[in-house]
Amino acid sequence: MDSTSPIESALQVKRWPKETIAAGRRHTVGLKTDGTVTAVGDNKYGQCDVTGWRDMVAVAAGNVHMATNTGNAHTVGLVSDGTVAAVGWNKHNQCDVNDWRDIVAVAAGWRRTVGLKSDGTVVAAGRTNEGQCDVSGWRDITAVAAGDWHTAGLKSNGTVTSVGNNRYGQCDVSGWRDMVAIAAGYLHTVGLKSDGTVAAVGLNKHGQRDVSGWRGIVAVAAGCYHTVGLKEDGTVVAAGRNEHGQCNVSGWADMVAVAAGCAHTVGLKSDGTMVAAGDNEYGQCDVSGWRGIRLPKD
Repeated sequence: MDSTSPIESALQVKRWPKETIAAGRRHTVGLKTDGTVTAVGDNKYGQCDVTGWRDMVAVAAGNVHMATNTGNAHTVGLVSDGTVAAVGWNKHNQCDVNDWRDIVAVAAGWRRTVGLKSDGTVVAAGRTNEGQCDVSGWRDITAVAAGDWHTAGLKSNGTVTSVGNNRYGQCDVSGWRDMVAIAAGYLHTVGLKSDGTVAAVGLNKHGQRDVSGWRGIVAVAAGCYHTVGLKEDGTVVAAGRNEHGQCNVSGWADMVAVAAGCAHTVGLKSDGTMVAAGDNEYGQCDVSGWRGIRLPKD
């Protein structure tokens, strides 16, 4: 008899995103093959207190911009039964997700958590002053992404919708077509097209949107001021701010997943080990000893 749960089966059939690694402002999270979760980095608000988690199928980390008054973050885990767990900073009730049900994907932004339900609707908890939690009317969504002050949703027809702060045009995605994945950074949004090319809107002060020449991309991630792309050959490309070396990924190979924190980048190799580059002030890049991290397609 198949021992997979209904939610796990749904994840496999409908291919909802199964993020097994996540990076926040000052911490990194990894989902292990046994359904437990590990985390390293800043734990000021308990965002790394995930040792008791079990039966997880996906993880997300609150990624916030780099400023003197930020760094407060939270971590979210999707349980195989469709419920959600959250630990860490909860000033805006972004961790109040215990009553969520039938969730198939999760995303975490600054001060909020977003959940995708199996019926294609979306729920959100946390700060909504900028309208970033106004997702109750969304339908037919297959993936969600959370930036600092904006939230994006990928629809089953390949179009994208977005709500929240649009000061830098980070929500100008209405013209996108044929998208298969999305990512949201501090003030920019990234979309992966079915032909392996990448689109980006929003702030480009640091060149984080300079992705028009990318080809053969199979996954994307967005940090504070940088964008990361995983290529079909297992190599990685990056564009944007590189003050902390977060874009120094040209030597990476045999990768199956990438995640972008505020100023660091992490990659998952096909053997379940991890690599990291960039800001390591809080130990958020200390993942070289990790083993048995779940691969996205497992």
